[in-house]
Amino acid sequence: MELFFLIKPGEILLKKDNQQEFIRRLRQQIHLRMAGIKHDIESYPGRFFITVDEKDREHTVFALSHCPGLNGFSAAFKCEKTVDSVLAAVVHVATKAAMLGKKTFKVETRRSDKSFPLGSYELSALAGETVLAAVPSLKVDVHNPDFTVNIEIRERAYVYGFPEQGPRGLPTGSSGKGLLLLSGGIDSPVAGYMMAKRGLLLECVYFHAYPYTSDEARKKVERLAVRLTAWTGSLRLWVLPFTDTQLAIKKGAEEGASTLMLRTAMMEAADKIAYRIKAKAIVTGESLGQVASQTAENLAITQSPTRLPVLRPLIGIDKEATVKTAQEIGTYDISILPYEDCCVLFSPKHPLLKPAREKCIEEYKKLELSKLIDESIANASVQRFSYKDVVAEYGLP
Repeated sequence: MELFFLIKPGEILLKKDNQQEFIRRLRQQIHLRMAGIKHDIESYPGRFFITVDEKDREHTVFALSHCPGLNGFSAAFKCEKTVDSVLAAVVHVATKAAMLGKKTFKVETRRSDKSFPLGSYELSALAGETVLAAVPSLKVDVHNPDFTVNIEIRERAYVYGFPEQGPRGLPTGSSGKGLLLLSGGIDSPVAGYMMAKRGLLLECVYFHAYPYTSDEARKKVERLAVRLTAWTGSLRLWVLPFTDTQLAIKKGAEEGASTLMLRTAMMEAADKIAYRIKAKAIVTGESLGQVASQTAENLAITQSPTRLPVLRPLIGIDKEATVKTAQEIGTYDISILPYEDCCVLFSPKHPLLKPAREKCIEEYKKLELSKLIDESIANASVQRFSYKDVVAEYGLP
């Protein structure tokens, strides 16, 4: 049995001359998420439509609810553009709602095709009367209904109830590529998610300091990368062996500056990878004042090795809000697993808070870490994640 979904794109409809490019990106992202699932996608002005088999409902709902660029979607009826056909579909939606225990409803109609014999208000009123006659247990409540029957008269007629929320934003890849510094913490996956919603195609880099950080810590980051892939469609993770670089910092830097030097070294490595993969920006999970390395003075120092924009979507967001978002996007339960990353293990007791920028940059240069950083990049492992990995992670059919 075939299942038909009506999809509402959002922000891309505000684009003008390049709207078709955004539409192409969105179609591409939906196809990417439906790989291995038989499906058909149609697009008309203001709407997308996807047809799948009923057995693939759960996968389709998951994929659409995790696809940036969509405002919402709903399983729908595709009808002949006649009053009788529309009313039959309306009664079907209302009957199903009543069986689910719903008691009140309203009808909303959008009529783009002005040749349809009834206006929006007239069709809504007639549909409401028809439902009341066919399903006596239901009552009209236009202010706070249990459900809404939606009718759209376009190139065809569509009827649906129970619309689901989409992530909104822009399709992945429509804003270029960015490199995310991904740790095992709460913040960086949320930062990646927020930039993915703004159309940024992500690759990630993780700095691994074995044996000071365990293989469990690495596996934790890999799972976080898969959870992010649910929102990006695909993702590549660079794992850099950073032990030698960290030991060189521990040996050569002032203790209070060690975290600052480490963050600067990470940015140097990220800058080199970003240019290699043609990324247009670097993304971090930093929030102003959250930890010692995230004072305004320290942020200016740690970003000094790169001329690329450093995007910090969490910069003005408190931890409570970040935790809430992490819970909503499915990364929190993994982020709180007790496997420490390298930043925590090498943190000094009394870190510098407001160091002199030029002096610290000179001290960093004296460490001469570029060769070690180049070696870590040369020895990096690169993993590619696709929606197949997402399906396995979430146990989707």
